[in-house]
Amino acid sequence: MSYKKSRIKPTVSLLSTGLLVLNTAISLAASPEISLDDSVAMALKNNPSIQMALADKEKALWGIKEIEAGKMPTLSLSSGYNRSPGASSPTDSFNNSIKLNWSLYTGGRVEGQIDQAKLNADIANLGVAKAEQQLKLDTTTSYYNVLQGRNVVKVNQETVDNLTQHLKNVQAQYQVGTIAKSDLLRSEVELANAQQNLTKAQNTYDVAVASFNNVTGMPLDSENIMKDDLTYVKYDLSLEDSIKLAQQKRPEIAQSQDNIDIAKTGVKIANSNKLPTVAVSASDGLNGSNFPGQNNNWSIGVSASWNLFDAGVTSAKVKEAKANEEKIKAGDKQTRDGIELEVRQSYLSMKEAEARMATSQVAVDKGAEDLKASQAKYYAGVGTNIDVMDAQMALTQAKTNATQAAYDYNVNKAKLEKAVGLGVK
Repeated sequence: MSYKKSRIKPTVSLLSTGLLVLNTAISLAASPEISLDDSVAMALKNNPSIQMALADKEKALWGIKEIEAGKMPTLSLSSGYNRSPGASSPTDSFNNSIKLNWSLYTGGRVEGQIDQAKLNADIANLGVAKAEQQLKLDTTTSYYNVLQGRNVVKVNQETVDNLTQHLKNVQAQYQVGTIAKSDLLRSEVELANAQQNLTKAQNTYDVAVASFNNVTGMPLDSENIMKDDLTYVKYDLSLEDSIKLAQQKRPEIAQSQDNIDIAKTGVKIANSNKLPTVAVSASDGLNGSNFPGQNNNWSIGVSASWNLFDAGVTSAKVKEAKANEEKIKAGDKQTRDGIELEVRQSYLSMKEAEARMATSQVAVDKGAEDLKASQAKYYAGVGTNIDVMDAQMALTQAKTNATQAAYDYNVNKAKLEKAVGLGVK
């Protein structure tokens, strides 16, 4: 009775697993194919991070216009009306005027603010490139996550299939009394464990697909067939050349230099309070008891002012601006050092994964050979079931390691390309 129950449980599990794989296969059969380049293009089109970066760029451009307006004249129109009670009758009073003001010289303050606004616009423009590079990396990583998940599902499915076939052979031998029940039980346990691993792998794959859809802007339940695979494409640059390229191409370094220039300009703006300012003004108005007024009053003039003593306020602002400049320069060094570290980490991790790719494939080949030999010995009655189980576990681990090595190489290569500042094609 106990033997029949032990056979029913694996059979039910096999049916469930088979239906899961069949449903997945049917779904994938009706799904469109998508390449990595297609994925990046969709992400650049749909992901909100790019739209946010473009909005920041447009905002900065309008900021230039706002500051440049400080060099232009301003014109204002005003009108007023008063009614006052009098001894015999109320008195009406109308006042209408137009005024012009124009700052001719501000000691370099407005010019400095314009320069800062232009530098901020350049920073925002570089921010678009930075967002594109980061989104390309995020999309590539998500794409490879799906590929890795798919390959791990395949490895675990092969393990389930192998153990299922092995269990059938063990059951047949047990029925004729050539093996012990412990072999049967061990085979059933290993199959159950393999089915659990397959379920976990399928869930990991499904989560990876949802994350990929989120990055590319597709519905989260979309199913696509990935055209590319975790293949090996050699990275040609040396570590030293990669570091040099990063110092030239990373938008963060250009942004950091812009921030230094902004800080230097801030010192000039602070010093502008030590210089005189010159402005011209003109006005023309009508006033009287009848609208718009009978009396015409106009004026035009030039004014100049020079703050000779402000109790040290300007001096404090200059020192504050210089301290900020030193801080920004220190931040620039931190940025450059951080980028070099990022390049080194990605490069070394890529090389380590590259070495694992070669050795892991050897392990796969040897593991497959060992499994066949162990099965042949066991079926011939000269080997043990434990040897078969161990060989199967070793092969599964070798294939998993090979998939992980290929994934690590491709992801770290993508991180390295982003680290050196390679843009979107």
